Amino acid sequence: MGETVRLTAAQAMVRWLSVQMTEEGERFIDGVWAIFGHGNVAGLGQALQEAGDALPTWRGQNEQTMAHAAIAFAKGHGRRRAQAVTASIGPGATNMVTAAAVAHVNRLPLLLIPGDVFANRRPDPVLQQIEDFGDGTVSANDCFRPVVRYFDRITRPEHLLSALPRAMRVMTDPAECGPVCLAFCQDVQAEAHDWPEAFFQPRVWHIRRPAPDAGELARAAEAIRAARAPVIVCGGGVIHSGAEAVLADFVTRHAVPVIETQAGKSALAQAHPMNFGAAGVDGSAAANAVAQAADLVVAVGTRLQDFTTGSRTLFGAPILGINVQPHDAGKHGAMTLVADARVALEALSRALGDLRFDPDTRPRADWLAAVDAHCATAPQGLPTDAQVIGAVQRAAPEGIAMCAAGTMPGALKLLWQASQGGYHMEYGFSCMGYEIAGAMGLALARPERQVLCFVGDGSYMMANSELVTAVMRRVPFTVILTDNRGYGCINRLQAHCGGAPFNNLYADSRVAAQPAIDFVAHAASMGAHAVRAADLAALEAEIAAARGRDIPTVIVIETTPRPGPGDGLEGAGHWWDVAIPDADTTDGLRQAHARYLDRMARQITIN
Repeated sequence: MGETVRLTAAQAMVRWLSVQMTEEGERFIDGVWAIFGHGNVAGLGQALQEAGDALPTWRGQNEQTMAHAAIAFAKGHGRRRAQAVTASIGPGATNMVTAAAVAHVNRLPLLLIPGDVFANRRPDPVLQQIEDFGDGTVSANDCFRPVVRYFDRITRPEHLLSALPRAMRVMTDPAECGPVCLAFCQDVQAEAHDWPEAFFQPRVWHIRRPAPDAGELARAAEAIRAARAPVIVCGGGVIHSGAEAVLADFVTRHAVPVIETQAGKSALAQAHPMNFGAAGVDGSAAANAVAQAADLVVAVGTRLQDFTTGSRTLFGAPILGINVQPHDAGKHGAMTLVADARVALEALSRALGDLRFDPDTRPRADWLAAVDAHCATAPQGLPTDAQVIGAVQRAAPEGIAMCAAGTMPGALKLLWQASQGGYHMEYGFSCMGYEIAGAMGLALARPERQVLCFVGDGSYMMANSELVTAVMRRVPFTVILTDNRGYGCINRLQAHCGGAPFNNLYADSRVAAQPAIDFVAHAASMGAHAVRAADLAALEAEIAAARGRDIPTVIVIETTPRPGPGDGLEGAGHWWDVAIPDADTTDGLRQAHARYLDRMARQITIN
């Protein structure tokens, strides 16, 4: 049987996690974000305190935002490292469900360790326990089942012998990668067990690169050779694969235009002559034109979300899906090439030899010139989001622009001219409240670059407390807080859908008094360096000054909620399927519904 060591289940979990290594010799689980409660403080909390620097613990302010920070850290490391988050039974656990969904949609590793009910059931119902009248095995943690890739409930210490390796396998599997939930019964955390010493030997986790099937590769190469005007849709899988340089070599050698998804943006620098910019609903005129003219769409590492496909109206050509996950590769009736993106592109390039296409790059040059002019225009009153983006671009061209929800994701995808690796967007789940915590996690992963966190006043109000954590840990990043006095993005969508302004801007909400929020004072009260930029010149100066600080900088600038990011840019954007009421109550609704029916008739619905 070999040597054994007696440890509590919590001690065993912590010791095991501390010796799971990457190929580069770092811990795969960098550390643990923790808010303790009665469901994890005595068991897991004690074990983490004993572990010290072997598996460091960090205190956060909110369970959801701690998990957002961990997600951004994993994304910043290209899925090659991750962090864990623990919370107590009850609201601490359910607060993490939204973050689990963010990680699931974005295919990112995240280890969630919520406390759970007593496995022995002696004190049932314990404080904060959810009871199912017809199922005695249910707890609040069952909420995680639809939003994680692997779920396990630890009801005996020895369950860890299989559960922990399974969890790591999921988080390091390129096809199945996503969040894991190990619901840890609070009495089991404290139970001692005799563990095999061999269980705690360091292990290196190798992230494999699946090679393509020979038949699929041959058919894919033949499809590209037969094409007259192919286009590549670059998704986040290119970055997860570390295929940025291979993609650049491929499109340079074969002269294939590239259009970008939110997750794939910055895999190829905007300066590359084959980068035609953002695709789809929030896409550039050049990218959408080349997409519609294409006779083959090569979708590399993308989920083909509706924003990318223009709700299935943008791509009329056959699709070749290159993806490590068959579920994603075969979407929209695509021909599939199931493989790691880097390996697939290398193999395809060899198979294509000297084949080279001849795309017209003039639309790309015209688009970039139009963007420069649009972002450089002088404000007539309050600046637009586009003008703010232009100022930040001028002040920090090599920074990493990051965001999650509202107007800015679409505006940044459309207008930000990213250097390689200079973009980080959570738009799979488009989770408001991700931004501040995500900026902290990204800054921890990428300390060598200035992290530029774009956040609207609405999203800032949802979740800002991790500013305190960043101040405590001395994690610097720069927040550009655009104050348009409400949910300006959805206000514009409401108007576009024929609706009257209602409940989005504060001015259109049922309130007794309009709020006058002093965001500068608020951020400063949490220890951040906070300033108000009176104009775009002041904004540029403050961004430059922020580089020398070791704490977050929050720059507040008032913006107009009215124009959209592409207003005035010819050809920007594409249709998005947002269902319009079939209601005959106003002229606006009648006209919007007629437009909706016309567009809906153009959708391609092959799955």
